[in-house]
Amino acid sequence: MRKVVLDDILGLSAYEKVRQEYRQKIIDLKKKRRISIGNKISLVFENRDTVIFQIQEMLRAERVSDLDKIRDEITVYNELIPAPSELSATLFIEIEDQTNLRDDLLKFLGIDETVYLQVGDQRVQAAFEQGRSKEDKISAVQYVRFQLNPKARKAFLDGEPVSLSVEHENYKASCVLTAEAHNALAADLMDA
Repeated sequence: MRKVVLDDILGLSAYEKVRQEYRQKIIDLKKKRRISIGNKISLVFENRDTVIFQIQEMLRAERVSDLDKIRDEITVYNELIPAPSELSATLFIEIEDQTNLRDDLLKFLGIDETVYLQVGDQRVQAAFEQGRSKEDKISAVQYVRFQLNPKARKAFLDGEPVSLSVEHENYKASCVLTAEAHNALAADLMDA
C-alpha cells in the first residue's frame, strides 16, 4: 500500500470545504473495518484512506500549516499503513466506567502477547508497537500488525474463514469476521 505524501494532504481551507462529506465517507469506511472482540476490545483496521483522514484531522485540530510540521505528521502516521502481506490496526481497550480506569486498564497488561488472527489453519500473532505498555502502565490505544505468511495471505484472499481472538488471563473473547469486513481487509492485502 502506497505511503501518504505531501501532495495527498489538503491545506486547511481546502479541507474545511470538503470535510463533512469526506468525514462521512471515512465513517462509512471504518464501519466495515471496525471489529469488536467481545465487549472491551475493538480493532479498526487502517488503510491509506483512514490514515489520510487522521492526518487531516490532526492538522485541522492543531491548525498546522507549516510544511515541515505537516511532513513530520505524515511520517508519524505513515507507520500505520500496512506493509505488503500485512494488516495494520488500531486496538482500543474500551472501558466505559471511568471511576477505576487505571486499575481496569492494568488488568490488560500483557495483552500484547495474546491477540491472534486465525486464517483457515494459519494462526498469526499480533505484533504490538513498542512503548505503549510498561510493567505498571498501559495505554488504552495500541497499534498492532498482523504479518501474514504466503499461505495465510492466500487463504485470506481465497475466502477462508477469518477470526480474531484475545486469549489474555483476564479477558478471553473471539469473533469471526463478517463478509463485509473480510472483503475490506482482503482489498488491503491485494493493494500490496
